[in-house]
Amino acid sequence: MFIKIIFSYLLGFLKISVEGYYIERFINICKNKKITIWNLKRNSNISLMLNVRINEFREVCKIAKKTGCKLRIKNKKGLPFLLHKYKKRKIFLILLLLVVLIIGLSSMFVWNVDISVEDNQEILNIRNDLENAGLKTGVLKSKIDTKEIINKIRLEREDVAWMGIELKGTNAIVKLVKADKKPEIIDENEYCNIVSNKTGIITKINVQEGTANVKVGDTIKEGDVLINGWMEGKFTGIRYVHAKGEIEAKVWYTKSKKIPYTLTETQDTGNEENKYRIKFGNFQINFPKKYSKFKIYDTIETESKIRLFSDFYLPISIVKTTYKEQEKIQKTYTIEEAKNIGIKELEDELEKEIENKDNIVNKNINTYEEEDGVQVYVTYEVLENIGTNEKIVF
Repeated sequence: MFIKIIFSYLLGFLKISVEGYYIERFINICKNKKITIWNLKRNSNISLMLNVRINEFREVCKIAKKTGCKLRIKNKKGLPFLLHKYKKRKIFLILLLLVVLIIGLSSMFVWNVDISVEDNQEILNIRNDLENAGLKTGVLKSKIDTKEIINKIRLEREDVAWMGIELKGTNAIVKLVKADKKPEIIDENEYCNIVSNKTGIITKINVQEGTANVKVGDTIKEGDVLINGWMEGKFTGIRYVHAKGEIEAKVWYTKSKKIPYTLTETQDTGNEENKYRIKFGNFQINFPKKYSKFKIYDTIETESKIRLFSDFYLPISIVKTTYKEQEKIQKTYTIEEAKNIGIKELEDELEKEIENKDNIVNKNINTYEEEDGVQVYVTYEVLENIGTNEKIVF
């Protein structure tokens, strides 16, 4: 029925009133003759409002005469009446047709590429790789081979576990699942050593397969062999194995920073101004007053693409440039204030790097007062399981 109504708008339709004592009979005859009527509204027992197509109006008049009902045309709607109304306004009609033509041609291209990664993760430079693979704004939809683009991206990038591309309107929707980077796994049948991946002091060692190469209290550095991938027996001699075991060590995380006594900071004043420009592809129209009146400012630029429907974008966008006024303020710290600032900043940075904060066993803080500031060093001692498999090459 909805398709019929849309078709009726293109052909033109009339809104009419029907009055008479045999309205039900009038409606039944119309339905039996398969005449399209819609938006029926009853005003009273003998009065009815409805819509009917232009080409079926003559037949409706015959039915009304047959049932003794009176008809009145209340309104005329549809494309034919619209064109008749503006037939003397040739420029308007030409512009209307031009707009329709532009929209029709635009629908053949992709004007927006929407990229979403599962769990809001980030995949660096994925948009550039998509453009190099052939998916970018301004490309004909008929020239986009989604399977080929997906295969190219999957072959070039190890951080993409799954990818899907859907073309809707003038919008290309790209959905991605990021792959977790996993360490190289050596087959259980391969011979391997366990080597250190960090510098530290051994606190615990438990060998399940292989021969320990270190003992508790030893200082080790990255790359040192912790468990050898071989075992020696009195009667069997040396036999190679896939080394297994758990090694715990005390490792150190250190950061340093200098905090000056006098620091110039930039902060927002709260004043801002907005300027706009229109983009047609690579062509731009700048409105007056391109430059900001502020002496010091931060610039934020946002681009809004124009769309007719949810997935029908046009090759037109409005770029909003916001200038936020800033001012420079000079701050002076005492020695203690500088120390506290440095310690707090370094502690925050270190705790972001340490996966399990419960394993922190000690914290060392050293500060050195200098002429123009304080040099701060913060070191965390952490108990961690270390060691990674390394294949034995003969």
